[in-house]
Amino acid sequence: MAHSFLSREFNDETLSETSGLDLSLAATACYPYPYLPIFESNVVSRMLPFSDETRDVKRIKQSSSMVESIRSNGSSLYSGGSSICRSSSTDSLNNIPKLHFRDHIWTYTQRYLAAEAVEEAAAAMINAEEGGNEEEGNSDGMRLVQLLIACAEAVACRDKSHASALLSELRSNALVFGSAFQRVASCFVQGLIDRLSLVQPLGAVGFVAPTMNIIDIASDKKEEALRLVYEICPHIRFGHFVANNSILEAFEGESSVHVVDLGMTLGLPHGHQWRLLIQSLAERAGKPPSRLRITGVGLCVDRFRIIGDGLEEYAKDMGINLEFSVVKSSLENLRPEDIKTSEDEVLVVNSILQLHCVVKESRGALNSVLQIILELSPKVLVLVEQDSSHNGPFFLGRFMEALHYYSAIFDSLDTMLPKYDTRRAKMEQFYFAEEIKNIVSCEGPARVERHERVDQWRRRMSRAGFQVAPIKMMAQAKQWLVKSKVCDGYTVVEEKGCLVLGWKSKPIIAASCWKC
Repeated sequence: MAHSFLSREFNDETLSETSGLDLSLAATACYPYPYLPIFESNVVSRMLPFSDETRDVKRIKQSSSMVESIRSNGSSLYSGGSSICRSSSTDSLNNIPKLHFRDHIWTYTQRYLAAEAVEEAAAAMINAEEGGNEEEGNSDGMRLVQLLIACAEAVACRDKSHASALLSELRSNALVFGSAFQRVASCFVQGLIDRLSLVQPLGAVGFVAPTMNIIDIASDKKEEALRLVYEICPHIRFGHFVANNSILEAFEGESSVHVVDLGMTLGLPHGHQWRLLIQSLAERAGKPPSRLRITGVGLCVDRFRIIGDGLEEYAKDMGINLEFSVVKSSLENLRPEDIKTSEDEVLVVNSILQLHCVVKESRGALNSVLQIILELSPKVLVLVEQDSSHNGPFFLGRFMEALHYYSAIFDSLDTMLPKYDTRRAKMEQFYFAEEIKNIVSCEGPARVERHERVDQWRRRMSRAGFQVAPIKMMAQAKQWLVKSKVCDGYTVVEEKGCLVLGWKSKPIIAASCWKC
C-alpha cells in the first residue's frame, strides 16, 4: 500500500479525480504562486497571471481548515508529535468553511498512506547505509529522513524560522562523501535552500525571477558529468540501445533513410548513438542504405555541427553516404517546415530524455510538438524518458517521489564505484543534483525536469493520435545488460509494450515506440 502511494502519479488527471485535494502531509503545504530559485542577489520581482497550478491551489486553500483539527488529534508523522506547520501560518484559515464528511474521510486516508510511505522510504534508505554499528546507522538514517521531510513541509508552509533551523542541522548531516542517502540528502538540501530563499508572506502576489541563465552555470563541469554518466551508468546507453534497434527495424530493406534527432543525443560530443547506428547499418545483411540523413534539432548549433562533421567522416570510413544538417530551434518553437523531408525516404523521430522538458501545466507546448511530429508522418517515434512522477501539481508530492527515485540512483552508484571516487561526486553534484534542484526549487517555466511515468506518457501519446508499437526485444535487452557489464541490481522488464530499466525493482528509464 505504501509503495503504491510513493509510485502514484501526481498529475493533472489525478488532480481532477480527487477534487483538488492535496496528497501532502499538510493541506496547506503548497505554494499559491510559482517561484524560481535565486542565483544572484540582483533579482527582479514580477507580477504574473495565475497558472493552472495556482487555480488548483486556490481550491485546496478553501478546504484547509482541516489542518488544525488533525493536529489536535496528534496526527503528526514525526517524533514527539510536533507539528511542522506553525500556528502562525494557519491563524488566517480558522474562518474557512468546513469540509464535507467524504472529504474528511478522503483526507484521513491519504494521511495514513503518507505515513506508511514515509516509513517504507525510510526503511529502504536505511538499508542502503554501509559500515558502522547497524543500530546506530539505522537511528541516524531515520533521523535524516525525518529532518528532510519535516524541512520540506516547513518550506512548503513558508515557515522560514523553522525551516532554517532544520536546514542548519541537515547541513551538518547531509555529507557529499557520506552514505548513499547522506549524499542524495545533500542535493535535496540545496534545493530546499533555493526554494526557501524565495518564500514570501502569506497573501503575497508575484515571484522573484532570477537574472542568471541556469544553463550557463558551470557548463564545463556539467559536460564532464554527462560524459561520466554515459560511460558509467547504463541509463542513457540503454535508451540508445533500444532506440537504435527500433530504428534498424524501421529501416530494414530501405535504401534512403532519415533520422530527426530531438536534442541531438543530449549534446554528447562524439554522437555515440549515431556511430553505433551507422556501424549497424554498414554491417546489416544485404546492402547498406545508399543515403542516410540525420537532422539534429536544438539551439547548440556549433556543437551539433562539430558532432555532425565527426559523424560524416565516420560514416565515410564505413562506406555510408551521410548527410548531416541542423535545425536551430527549441522544441516549443519548432515548425513542420523546418524539417526538410523527401517522399522517397523513410523517416523516424528520435527523442532521448527531451520531451519531458515541454510538459507544462497547460499541456499546450507538448501537444504542439506532438502535432508537428504527426505532420511529419514518421514511420516510428522513439521515446525514452525517466520513469518517475516529478510533475505533480503539489510540491510535497514531487519531493517524496524525487527522494525515492534519486535515492535508488545514488544507491546504484554506491555499488558501481568506491566511496571516495571523485567521478561519483562529479556525477552526483553536477548532473543528478541539477535535476533534483530543478524539481525541488523551481516552478513555472523554470521547472523543466517534469518527468512522468510511462502510463502517463501512454495516455498523452494516445490523446495526441499516436498508437503504441510494442518493443519486442526483451531477450536482446537482457543480453545487452550482461555484455555491458552492468552491475547486479539493474533489471529490464516489459510493461505493456515498453521496456523499463530499473534498479532493484525501482523504475529508472522507460523506452517506448509510437506510430502515427
